[in-house]
Amino acid sequence: MSSREIDAHLRKIPEPQRSTLVALRALLRELLPEAEECIKYSMPCFALNGKGVATFDGFKNHCSYFPMSGGVLEGISGLPSWCVTSKGTLQFPVDRPLSKTLVTKLVKARLKEIETRGR
Repeated sequence: MSSREIDAHLRKIPEPQRSTLVALRALLRELLPEAEECIKYSMPCFALNGKGVATFDGFKNHCSYFPMSGGVLEGISGLPSWCVTSKGTLQFPVDRPLSKTLVTKLVKARLKEIETRGR
C-alpha cells in the first residue's frame, strides 16, 4: 500500500471534508515521520512497525479520527465539546480540523499503548 492510494481515496471525498482530512494527514505526517501511510479498513492509516496508530476518513455529515484502540479516547481529557466520541471513534465537523495539540495527545497516547503492550 502506498501514499498514492491515500491520495486517490482523498480525491473521492467531497469538500469541505477533503480539505479537513488533507490537513489532518499533513499533521499526522509531521507527528509520525517514520510511519507508513497505508489503507486499513478501507481508510487512510498511519502505521509503525505494522501497528496502526491513526486512521481517518470523511463521511456525509462528519469526519472521523480512529486511534486504532478503544482505550485511547478514554484517557484523553479536554476533548472539544464539538466532537462526538464513542469507544474508538472521534467524530468532528466536516469543516473544523482537529488542533495540533489534540492530535498530538491522541498520537502520544496510542504510541504509549503500543509500547506498553509490546513489553
